[in-house]
Amino acid sequence: MKILIIIPAYNEEDSILDTVSGVKKLHPEADVLVINDCSRDRTEEILTENGIRHVRLPVNLGIGGAMQCGYRYACLREYDVAVQMDGDGQHPAEELDSLLAPVLDGSADMSIGSRFIKGEGFQSSAMRRTGIRFLSFLIRLRTGQRILDVTSGYRAVNLRYAALFSREYAQDYPEPESLVLAARAGARFAEVPVQMRQRQGGVSSISFLRSIYYMIKVSLAILTCSTPRS
Repeated sequence: MKILIIIPAYNEEDSILDTVSGVKKLHPEADVLVINDCSRDRTEEILTENGIRHVRLPVNLGIGGAMQCGYRYACLREYDVAVQMDGDGQHPAEELDSLLAPVLDGSADMSIGSRFIKGEGFQSSAMRRTGIRFLSFLIRLRTGQRILDVTSGYRAVNLRYAALFSREYAQDYPEPESLVLAARAGARFAEVPVQMRQRQGGVSSISFLRSIYYMIKVSLAILTCSTPRS
């Protein structure tokens, strides 16, 4: 099975080398592709100096555009499984086996790493957890799927759904909307417990005002998401 670990990165000079090194140490059989989303710090230099395979985007596309680029790469190279993993160190490479297992054994098309099944590790703030529960409710209302950690950016998909996401993917805050898209295309989901960490460097892009925009935008996207084109 060919596995591609896609790591979108924007200003992750403090953590990107440790993140990639951790994956390569524990999963040397997997390929790693960093999508440098027009970083303004030393991320590009670090990737180049250390011979890390990466794509340098000419303009900042956001997490959605960066991941769609990665999914297109996965499809062109015919990887069996594509994994999304943050570049800020929140997603430990030690959890990759658990995340990959349902997709590798064929019991799921999409696997989501969840902080909330066991409630261990970094749990985010109380305000964000409230927002996540609300989005989880909307997704269950719309699709019938019960997923606890709907904003998790630690996930794996098989080639069929990598192809879907290479064609259709929200450009900003895509994780909840992509679950609805996949569900309406008939995806089988698995949610597996993982222990996440606090970001190891950099600054979150979601400020207070951005969080208000996030909730409105994502809620509307969940409620209006149509069945994907075949």
